Order: sequence, then structure tokens, then C-alpha cells
Amino acid sequence: MLDAKLVRNDPQQVATALARRGYEFDTGAFVKLDGARKQFDVGLQALQAKRNRASKKIGALIKQGRSVDEAKAEVQQTLDKIDAELDSVKHSQAETRQQLEQLLLDMPNLPASDVPQGEDEKANLEISRWGDPTKFDFDVKDHVAIGESLRQLDFESASKITGSRFVVMRGQIARLHRALIQFMLDIHRREHGYEEVYVPFIVNRESMTGTGQLPKFAADSFKLNVEHEYYLIPTAEVPVTNLLRDVIVDADNRFGLNKLPLKFVCHSPCFRSEAGSYGRYPWHDSPAPVRKSRVGANCSPARFRTGARRAHRTRGKYFAAPAATVS
Repeated sequence: MLDAKLVRNDPQQVATALARRGYEFDTGAFVKLDGARKQFDVGLQALQAKRNRASKKIGALIKQGRSVDEAKAEVQQTLDKIDAELDSVKHSQAETRQQLEQLLLDMPNLPASDVPQGEDEKANLEISRWGDPTKFDFDVKDHVAIGESLRQLDFESASKITGSRFVVMRGQIARLHRALIQFMLDIHRREHGYEEVYVPFIVNRESMTGTGQLPKFAADSFKLNVEHEYYLIPTAEVPVTNLLRDVIVDADNRFGLNKLPLKFVCHSPCFRSEAGSYGRYPWHDSPAPVRKSRVGANCSPARFRTGARRAHRTRGKYFAAPAATVS
């Protein structure tokens, strides 16, 4: 979620930046809600001060010779009236804050100034390339066709166990799957200095909101039908990023999180329904968990470009690294 102070300082600049992403930010609605929030805050403080003054009047009446009961009875009507006003203002304040938070949660991140503008991925610019695409003198099969012909991708059994669009991996493909996971974790840990973490695959609403999955991607999320509001993770980014939620990175942190950048690598299943994307990405059209090794670096805002470039450079090393052995 964008910092409300950033939006408040120049809502029109924020709207201009978001327009480059095809998002229409309603500056009028934001200014109206933010103004109402401020008015309610000021009004609440004024009413609380008024109540404090009324309460002090009880002591003054007692000093004038009134009994405690008489003093309270004389002031009580005023206190009751103020309390009713306080309840009303608090209710309106809470509603306004909720609407303002919802508006901010629905907003995407601001694009960097050098990001090219475009309506979809066709406008993307190629910034680097490693190697040349292999040319084949025969019709190339996709991994599904190859796996089925080897009887090592078993969709029929998966359909019986769970339902359509799931798969059981067998034999060499199952071992290759395991080897690739190990390869990716090891190369990041050993060569790039990432700390390996293993995290829960179920998270709460606060974690999903903290990384922006909620409310924007609620339709793609798997919510558990249990007492607590739990979700299956759509990516390891959610639990890994939330390791630092409400944490101050300093020398006294009990987990040793005292020096930026903090770099983590984690493997996990990724539970996504990909609502509305069926047929667009055939390899991803599945409610079955995609498995990924996720890397993440937490750094200061001033160094995010350096971190992004470093992450981009390491990707080329994956292809140059020795092949993983499956035995």
C-alpha cells in the first residue's frame, strides 16, 4: 500500500504516475476522504477536551460544598450528551478511515520514471539477452506431451485423486523436479549470499494484505474454510516478506536482522486459481500448486535499483552453471 503521506502531499502527481499504468486514481475521492478524516480527528480531540473540562467541574462543585452525588448529578447530563457525540464521531471516523484504507489498498505501486509506457506486455522493451534460441529440425513437443509419452506425467491419476488440471509426477521427472529445487536453493545460498528460509504455507489476512494480495487479488486466492481467516500462499513472497512486517531492523533485533540488504531464498508451492486466465498461459492453467524458488532482497529505497540490477545479473548464471545431476 502506498504511504498516505506521499499521496497526500501531491495527489495529482500520484494520479499522473498511475495513469502510465492504466490506472485511474480518483484524486477527488481521496482529497474528500482525507479531509473528512482530518476533520473527524480534530473534532474528536475537541470533544475529548470538552469532556475533560466537564469532568473537572465535579471537583469544583464539591469544593463549593456540594455532595459528591449532587455534583455528579449536575454534570452527568452534560457528560452523557458529550459521550453521545463522541460515539457518533468515532463511528464516522472509523468508517472514513476504512474507506480511505480501501482506496489506498486498491492502488497499484507507482512505476519508476524510466519504465516504458504501454497497454500490455507487447510494449515491454528487451534490456538483455543470454544465448541464442535453439533451432530444431523437427516439430517440438511441449513438456506435457513429452511427460505423457514417457508415462511420467500422470494426469489421469491426479484427476482421480483431486480433479482436472492436476498432475502426478513419476520416475525421472519427479526426481528432476526435486533436483531443480535443490539446485536453485543451493546456487542462491552458496554463490549469492542468500539465507535459506522455510516458511508456513498458510498465512493470515494481515500477511496477504501486507504484500498486496488482498484485496486486489482476492479472486485468485485460496481461502480456507476454517475458524481463522487463513489463506494458502500464492507465492513464498507473502510469508518471506512478512518476516519483516512490524520489525525494526537494528542491532538489537533478536533474529539478527540488523544490516541491509537482507536476502532470503525460499522454495514453496504457490496456490493460485489464476481466475480469468484460462487458456492464456497453458502451462499455468491449473489450480494445482506451482512450485517456485523465490528470492527476495530487502534494502533501503535509495539502493533498490542496485539490488534489482544485481538480481538480474545472477539470473544469467543459472544457464551457465553445471547441469544438475539426476540419479
